[in-house]
Amino acid sequence: MEKLLDAVAAVVCMISPEKVQAIAGRIRQTGSGEATGSLWGVVGTPAAAGVVDQLIDIWRATTVSAEELASMLLAASHVFTKTANQQSTELVWTGPTTPFVSARRTEQALLQVINAAEQTLFMTSFVAYDVSAIVKALNDAIARGVSISMLLESSQDHGGSISFDVIGKMRNLVPAARLYAWQDRGETFYDGRVHAKVAVADRHTCFITSANLTGFAMERNMEAGLLISGGNIPQLLEEHLCALVSMKIVSAV
Repeated sequence: MEKLLDAVAAVVCMISPEKVQAIAGRIRQTGSGEATGSLWGVVGTPAAAGVVDQLIDIWRATTVSAEELASMLLAASHVFTKTANQQSTELVWTGPTTPFVSARRTEQALLQVINAAEQTLFMTSFVAYDVSAIVKALNDAIARGVSISMLLESSQDHGGSISFDVIGKMRNLVPAARLYAWQDRGETFYDGRVHAKVAVADRHTCFITSANLTGFAMERNMEAGLLISGGNIPQLLEEHLCALVSMKIVSAV
């Protein structure tokens, strides 16, 4: 049964819901012996035909009826489509391109998250310099009523690892933002760093990236990240960051 379920999953991941419905309909009308021939006209590529043929071959070795297989296909397609509509994930790559991955500047993805925020925005970064477009977007978000929180690495003078005062600089650039630092690290995380680089808006959209808030990271470095909309990951990320504050693991500065 596991092989059949895997074959069903392969079909619904590759073939459109409309064609899955057509396949399910033809399976209901034919037995496993006639199914392959009846499905030749439904799919249009060799790869799609291959996963359908594999499904039929595996089905023939089971006792699953045509009605049961058709229902499995329709149910799997519905779940796959619903999940895809609820959450989208985009690869963000800054730097040299290849035929396999197109480049999209990190700054563009980060601005998308900031501009999407309507109520809350929580950002973390190791270092942060004056990236004018980001600073402007943050202040614009505050002007429209967004509550912004930022967790940043402290300077060496304040128990952190950076030679200059990132938090003080950000306080001047975005005065209304709530700024946090990881000051009480205890023995377990002694000499640890705020190395996470994330931004999450309204528990709905988040950007997880290798890039710091610097001009080089936004435009010149080789950086990678994921832009996620919908689903439970943005929600879990924001809840986690807020819990760090409420549990006093990070503190306001």
